[in-house]
Amino acid sequence: MLFSSLTFLAGFLPIVLAGTFLLRRFAGTGTVLLFLLVSSLVFYSWMFPAYLFLLTGSVLANYLLARKLSTRPGKPLLWLGIGLNLGLLGWFKYALFFTETLAVLTGHPFNLPDILLPLAISFFTFQQIAYLVDVFQGKTRPGNVLEYAFFICFFPQLIAGPIVHHKQIIPQLQLPAFARFHSQDLLAGMLLFALGLAKKVLLADSFRHGADRLFDVDALGLEPSLAEAWLGMVCYSFQIYFDFSGYSDMAVGLGRMFGIRLPINFFSPYKASSIIDFWRRWNITLSQFLRDYLYIPLGGNRHGRVMRYVNLFIVMLLGGLWHGGSWTFVVWGGLHGLYLCVNHAWRNYTRLPLPHPVAVSVTFLAVLIAWVFFRADSFSSASNILAVMSGFGTVPAISFSVFRDFFWIVPYLLAGFAVVWFVPNSIELVSRLEGNRMTWLQSRAFTISAAILAILSVFSVFSKGTYEFLYFQF
Repeated sequence: MLFSSLTFLAGFLPIVLAGTFLLRRFAGTGTVLLFLLVSSLVFYSWMFPAYLFLLTGSVLANYLLARKLSTRPGKPLLWLGIGLNLGLLGWFKYALFFTETLAVLTGHPFNLPDILLPLAISFFTFQQIAYLVDVFQGKTRPGNVLEYAFFICFFPQLIAGPIVHHKQIIPQLQLPAFARFHSQDLLAGMLLFALGLAKKVLLADSFRHGADRLFDVDALGLEPSLAEAWLGMVCYSFQIYFDFSGYSDMAVGLGRMFGIRLPINFFSPYKASSIIDFWRRWNITLSQFLRDYLYIPLGGNRHGRVMRYVNLFIVMLLGGLWHGGSWTFVVWGGLHGLYLCVNHAWRNYTRLPLPHPVAVSVTFLAVLIAWVFFRADSFSSASNILAVMSGFGTVPAISFSVFRDFFWIVPYLLAGFAVVWFVPNSIELVSRLEGNRMTWLQSRAFTISAAILAILSVFSVFSKGTYEFLYFQF
């Protein structure tokens, strides 16, 4: 079920909100948690009911392992838990990738059945590994199974993050405030959700058409010009930006509606003045997980600069592989690993700071080039596009055969540039309203604008439908 679908907007969300409101008035916290957990499982199983057994089995197995680790801690049991989680992830997400790679290396094909990737497996696997490690290290103790299952399965964060940590969710469930309805949370959540929905259906889905034209040129038998290659990549850079930003706003907004504060996962990453800064703003919770459970255990920066760079590069390679079983994702991660190493070396060996506009532009350019591998289906496709972007195409640089109706995208590009670089992000806007103790009625212009965006978004969904979020495939 998509946050931007009519089924969710007109059916699931109103029903679950109303049920939660009534249960908070007439029942206890445990009943509210159970209702939200069951609702989350319905949400997860809406399109592929069979994988509900995978999710619930994984949750129960990890909870039992955590209980065992808390009473009889031992590394063999911890490694068993980590191995089971990674084995499950490896089979569903990487089995075909590894067998295809082996087939190329050995010349012997391997026949595997088609494996459908379960929704959210990368996210709930990482959350549960972190929980097992923290239980083993004595940083937490397992509570009741209902709280644990809710922490893993709460639907706003289940499908595509943020990757929540147990200390960010479970303590909230034990506060008296969770048992009560708060109008401020509902209003702030609705506002964030409306802004996220607009980003998704009005901007991201529009930029998708421009990006798809560039990456479909092989099938169309066309060669893009230099201008078209750069235009298509700007479209994709904006598509993935607004798609992930929209999802992140909607997830945090939904959490607020139900009285749960989810961690911020997206904070204007194209305003970053360095790659280091970019990874503090893009997929923030993934960066934190990789830092805490991979980079630091590898040694972090404790063994000199060379090992620091090696560890950074390894972590980013694995971070790229986390996104999907393809060598193009590995190269994307490797590029960002190289960027981070260069960034740290620049800081260590030079005192020459770049002017802020130049630093932001260089960072965006580096990110855009890496996106070519992230989006491409193959190395040949990525290489062809990069060659054209570098001026090695065979058609005139300023010509439009792929983008014959170029001018349709101009208003979206102008809106994209304005929102990305000159408008405060959604979290900042809502925080300002809350910080000034303003109500929606006191901020009429902003409220009316958000309402108009929400109406336009719903109308767009009703008339044209919507696409799934890009991060759903990870």
